[in-house]
Amino acid sequence: MTGQHRIVVLGAGYAGLAAAGRLVRTARGAEITVVDARARFVERVRLHQQAAGQQISAWDLREILESKKIRFVNARASEIDTEDKRVLLDTATVLDYDTLVYALGSIADQNGVPGVAEHAHSVSTPEDADRFTAPGGAVVVVGAGATGIELAAELAESQPDSRVSLLSPEEPGAWLSPRAQAHIRRVLERLGVEIRSDAKVIEVTEGGVRLADGSLIGSAATVWTAGFAVPDLAARAGLSVDGAGRVLTDASLRSVSHPDVYAAGDSAVIAGPGGRELRMACATALPTGTYAADAVAARLRGAEPGRLRYRFVLQCLSLGRRDGLIQFLHADDSPGRIVLTGRTAAWVKELIVRGAGWVARR
Repeated sequence: MTGQHRIVVLGAGYAGLAAAGRLVRTARGAEITVVDARARFVERVRLHQQAAGQQISAWDLREILESKKIRFVNARASEIDTEDKRVLLDTATVLDYDTLVYALGSIADQNGVPGVAEHAHSVSTPEDADRFTAPGGAVVVVGAGATGIELAAELAESQPDSRVSLLSPEEPGAWLSPRAQAHIRRVLERLGVEIRSDAKVIEVTEGGVRLADGSLIGSAATVWTAGFAVPDLAARAGLSVDGAGRVLTDASLRSVSHPDVYAAGDSAVIAGPGGRELRMACATALPTGTYAADAVAARLRGAEPGRLRYRFVLQCLSLGRRDGLIQFLHADDSPGRIVLTGRTAAWVKELIVRGAGWVARR
């Protein structure tokens, strides 16, 4: 590669940091700039702990990146001009790029049900988690996916004066094995969480939630964890996206409509094992960010990148600070036979979270 190739990475979460860190080693001679609206990196997979009042660590992004000779711009990308290859920032700054890595992650979906945006809390960003303070009364957690399960357990354990309810149309952990589901229910009930696995929420009000059967469940605070969305920046820029606004990519994570744009993490549609799309997760953000960087570097050398090779291994859930769940998976993300539970699982989950944070920062 000759000359100064300008690479701009949008987003400094797991995928963006993984991409930038890899690029500085593989795309030698390139000018690498990372843009993020936050000044600090926070482990997103710990935000349920923050929402429960626990102190979690944060790292200065400028210090992390500039120690690697990567430029950091603390601003929000407001527009992408794909024709002139420029990113417009909310600081009125313009960044020119030759290659763009789009890794803006995901946010809470507040548009699917009336009242969510006005009356519900979220834990999808550090700011969301920081704004939430568990009241002494009833807390309703809507959504029994990983985030809802972890939050309900954390609140019930660390805030025993709060009455925590977990509402969903499905059993908590319904995508996992029967043994895993049974352990989740057993721990949540032991912690005092009221589980409603027949509850479809159709409206959030100031005083609670309304269910499809017309009943109203009162709450001092409602936390919405029943779905994620992505920023609309890619769609507004004219990139090819799916119905949710995620960037459509080819086998090398290159935009199918704009070959100078690559996408990784939650904001990208990425084909995985068994014909399934990779789900939104830290476990997929890190390797796809790394792979996107390798694909960029390969093409800068005049080579074609190899295919992304990814298989699922396990999924881990924390159930408070003293219990957890490790579900081993088949390559295509379907649940396997082996499940770890209890303190051993909590310890393994903690090691995995620490390791993921270390990999992203290093």
